[in-house]
Amino acid sequence: MRVIFVALLFFFSVFFVVLSRGQNKKTEVNVGIVTDVGMMHSDIEMLCINMSLADFYSSRPHFRTRIVVNVGDSKKDVVGAAAAGLELLKNNEVKAILGPWSSMQAHFLIEIGQKSRVPVVSYSATSPFLTSLRSPYFFRATYEDSFQVYTIRAIIKLFGWREAVPVYIDNSFGEGIMPRLTDALQEINVRIPYRSVIASNATDHEISVELLKMMTMPTRVFIVHMYSSLASRVFIKAREIGLMKPGYVWILTNGVTDELNWISETGIEAMEGVLGVKTYIQKSRELENFRSRWRKKFSRMELNVYGLWAYDAITALAIAIEEAGTNNLTFSNVDLGRNVSELEVLALSQYGPKLLQTLSTIQFKGLAGDFRFIKGQLQPSVFEIVNMIGNGERSIGFWTEENGLVKKLNQQPKSMNALSTWKDHLKNILWPGEADSVPKGWEMPTNGKKLRIGVPKRTGYTDLVKVTRDPITNSPVVTGFCIDFFEAVIRAMPYDVSYEFIPFEKPNGKPAGNYDDLVHQVYLGRYDAVVGDTTILANRSAYVDFTFPFFKSGVGLIAPIKDQVKRDSFTFLKPLSWNLWFTSFVFFFLVGITVWALEHRVNPDFRGPANYQASTILWFAFSTMVFAPRERVFSFGARFLVIAWYFVVLVLTQSYTASLASLLTSQQLHPTITSMSSLLERGETVGYQRTSFILGKLKETGFSQSSLVPFDTSEECNELLRKGSEKGGVSAAFLEIPYLRLFLGQYCNTYKMVEEPFNIDGFGFVFPIGSPMVADVSRAILKVAESPKAMELERAWFKKKEERCPDPVTNPDPNPSFTSRQLGVDSFWLLFLVVFVVCILTLGKFTLCFLWKSKGNDLWEEFQQPDNDSYINKVEKCPCSSSETHA
Repeated sequence: MRVIFVALLFFFSVFFVVLSRGQNKKTEVNVGIVTDVGMMHSDIEMLCINMSLADFYSSRPHFRTRIVVNVGDSKKDVVGAAAAGLELLKNNEVKAILGPWSSMQAHFLIEIGQKSRVPVVSYSATSPFLTSLRSPYFFRATYEDSFQVYTIRAIIKLFGWREAVPVYIDNSFGEGIMPRLTDALQEINVRIPYRSVIASNATDHEISVELLKMMTMPTRVFIVHMYSSLASRVFIKAREIGLMKPGYVWILTNGVTDELNWISETGIEAMEGVLGVKTYIQKSRELENFRSRWRKKFSRMELNVYGLWAYDAITALAIAIEEAGTNNLTFSNVDLGRNVSELEVLALSQYGPKLLQTLSTIQFKGLAGDFRFIKGQLQPSVFEIVNMIGNGERSIGFWTEENGLVKKLNQQPKSMNALSTWKDHLKNILWPGEADSVPKGWEMPTNGKKLRIGVPKRTGYTDLVKVTRDPITNSPVVTGFCIDFFEAVIRAMPYDVSYEFIPFEKPNGKPAGNYDDLVHQVYLGRYDAVVGDTTILANRSAYVDFTFPFFKSGVGLIAPIKDQVKRDSFTFLKPLSWNLWFTSFVFFFLVGITVWALEHRVNPDFRGPANYQASTILWFAFSTMVFAPRERVFSFGARFLVIAWYFVVLVLTQSYTASLASLLTSQQLHPTITSMSSLLERGETVGYQRTSFILGKLKETGFSQSSLVPFDTSEECNELLRKGSEKGGVSAAFLEIPYLRLFLGQYCNTYKMVEEPFNIDGFGFVFPIGSPMVADVSRAILKVAESPKAMELERAWFKKKEERCPDPVTNPDPNPSFTSRQLGVDSFWLLFLVVFVVCILTLGKFTLCFLWKSKGNDLWEEFQQPDNDSYINKVEKCPCSSSETHA
């Protein structure tokens, strides 16, 4: 094989010599190629370069220039590449350099090209570090590695993975992509917990050690960026160790996928299920013709994208040299005297600036696609997504700048809405271990350490968290509502979590600090999480992450309650207002006088001496209260008036009875304190939970330290409230809602919550900042909260004590008070108006009839001293009295 290649090189060299001699007026321009002579990639690229020159000049016989290729062997070494470049510049005076192969080799060679003003065109050096050299004489005829980080970011975002670990080679090629990859992942809040760096000359044992370290970590998404030869060894070892089982995700950069044809069959098989970002080469007729010619001539050599870029790069140089012309093809020597280095005496190319100008404007359609330098390098617009299956790769989609991830380039992109899935953007994927479901990307390793979970040590309100010691083993036993809820959440997690509870206590069993101190332990790394009645606060979230609240909370103000109803010997008068009492008495007399006026001329019960008639009026008026007047009523008007008045009296007596009963039997329970502002105004002493954040809130509000009294248990709080501030206790107390519910469950008939002055999110579980468990645990909390399990836990720990007391959260007033309203005239004015109108009408009718039959003073005298028979006869003759009857 090697003999055939040397023969072909000799053939092409002779061909160009003969071609150049056979053409008249053709100017030869030396161009250097720095490559690793004898390597597979070097053989492929040299063949592509020679075929490119042959194709180019055969189709353009009129061109005045001809490129003469001068090869420099870099010997697979950085110093060798620099030495080969210096030799080409010094001995061959090359006007441009093509190559070298690696980014590390190109770094120093670019500096040499900059110093000698000779353009360096690389078709395989992809490290972003080369761009930072800011050399105008460096052209990258390939894609920079950092361009593909947006494709990787889109894949990770599509599947919702929260963490990713870069696995890269320990050199400038591997490290070059890291800054841009880190920035891209941070934009979508994906965390890089650590990096796995593998040396290029690492042994199999060293690779195994690094892979075992990765296996003990929870992250299961790995981004591999290294040479294909090292990647093959890594994946073979990963399969042996067990990192290619279901649940793992591997994403390859194009540094590996563009060189898959150089990886052994064993290495390809070990990569089954891996995703990869690959350079996309657009199909064209020219490309298919070239591939066909290649297969016919070099059937044993697999053409890759680097060969196509080498083909296009030499074509671009040929066009640029033709456009630059043949003037000033010389180097100007710099004489710096004796004892100077070889680098310092590099001659300056007079042709370089002109070639630099023409090369910057080159634009044509190459085999690898559109060829155009933008800021000294090619700009990709499409990447292909591949999935390793069996002994090869399968295309599952594409990434474009305009549309993101799509199955086909010509399809309309689908928006990333709540209803879309990854299958709307990519074809079916075979994951490692032949899994057909999307890996979660994170899980607790079974061979990893247990989560160290800190729990608070409480001395009161142990229904939430209680820490005791096993009498035999002395191991901690943790119980309570928060612990049961956490265990229910762990059972709802999509993967197993191994953990152990560690009480936050001193050796003597007392609490080791307050809740801020406990949360700070997670920040310090002493605990992996905190489970308990930990309130979500803004100042705490600055250095830890909280899950969704699993229990509603807040701060309530409780105060003693007392009955404010004053009962005395005049309580029976309170149901009715004084106006109503007065109005009622007035109407009693009005009704009594009206009935007497209508009845005393015809009804013997209303006749007699003046004092007797007055007492009869009073007797009749007040006897209507019990609906039992002794006197009979004869006239129609009087009867109608009495009926109307009976109805009013019925309503009044019933209303009075109901109001008086309510007043005498109900309690009007009111708190002694109505708000936090009243406590501040009066300078009252208040209580608060010890070790709680409430102390800081109260100080911020304006309470002085001397007016604040701490307590630990419900019994202590009750004792302080019972004493009151006058006897060394407190006037009110501040508790978080969960503790308040437990407290009122014991003392609901004595205290009540009057206000919720501080709003907080509630209780949450604590994890380090950036922990992927936060999202998983939060989802599990929602599952438990929406299931019957949450109600079971709440009933088990809270409802037992609240059976005789309403819930202060759903009903903020656990001791509802009743107030009695005095009845006034406004409630009965319509009834009084009706009676008044009836009185006026009946009296008016009687007066009209009386005046109609009157005969001056005679009738008046008879009215003063009536004679029954004569008066009755005269009344009977009155037409207004035709309907009245008497006994």
